[in-house]
Amino acid sequence: MSSPTGPASGLPVRMPRPRQPGRHRRPEPVAAPEGAPSLVLAVPGTPSAATRMLADEVVSIARSELPGLDARVGFVEGEVTDFPVSAEFPSLASVLAHAAKERTARYEQAVAAGVEAKAPEGPVAVVVPLLAGPDNAQIRQIRQGIVDSRVPAELTDVLGPHPLLAEGLHVRLSEAGLARADRARLFTVATAADGIILAAVGGEEAVQAAGITGMLLAARLAVPVIAAALDADGAVAATAEQLRASGSQNLALAPYLIGPELDPSVLEAAVKDAGCAAAEPLGAYPAMGKLALSKYTSALGITPQPAVSGS
Repeated sequence: MSSPTGPASGLPVRMPRPRQPGRHRRPEPVAAPEGAPSLVLAVPGTPSAATRMLADEVVSIARSELPGLDARVGFVEGEVTDFPVSAEFPSLASVLAHAAKERTARYEQAVAAGVEAKAPEGPVAVVVPLLAGPDNAQIRQIRQGIVDSRVPAELTDVLGPHPLLAEGLHVRLSEAGLARADRARLFTVATAADGIILAAVGGEEAVQAAGITGMLLAARLAVPVIAAALDADGAVAATAEQLRASGSQNLALAPYLIGPELDPSVLEAAVKDAGCAAAEPLGAYPAMGKLALSKYTSALGITPQPAVSGS
């Protein structure tokens, strides 16, 4: 069974990269400040074993990038559970309440031991939505989870738009044989798409945000990319017709999704309507963990050290 702070027993755990010797070594990474708020990944959609594994991988990557990070997983539609959190799919409110009780317990233990300790203050957690783009319905649910927890927590923006998402979309398309894996190489892929439908969920605001990442993806692939709403009837099919009318014949659908936020049947129906091949959602692509951490560190004003190269 998974714990609220890490992957289930038997799953690999990412460890911080060891420091390399030599004058051109990477600098020591910035560690999470002592007593820093938890990073709580808010996972939308119906919980499942696959979703739990995906979320655990995302927080594992975040931990490997920031030593000492307390990262937890809370499900928007999860189970309400008492302290300590024992459910496999604990609700966001339960995880936040658990983090608050642990912080209070640490302070009380320090006082009882005669150790000088500062009373807990500030947010208990920074909540990062596991969403590629804005989705007002999902964000409302996440906000409600924070309210239900009755603890102070800060909610960050969603993960996109961002160049790393364009990179992830490119990788997923190449894995499906719908794009060259490396734009610098001059070989061709027989099934490579000459037009991409970037399918988002969350209405017009989500489509506009996806369009920004879509421009970056178009620059990588040198083919037209148009964003469309999965939750608007006929939008994906209409976008497919628009691309075909402009000369694109071999289309592909790239889900601008991490995965848990949408019922797979909705995506399958959209692919059928468009009459084209499709890549997989972004899933646990490594950029998801890095972007979640970036939202967390930005909220706290932490600046992790970049890699240094030298001659």
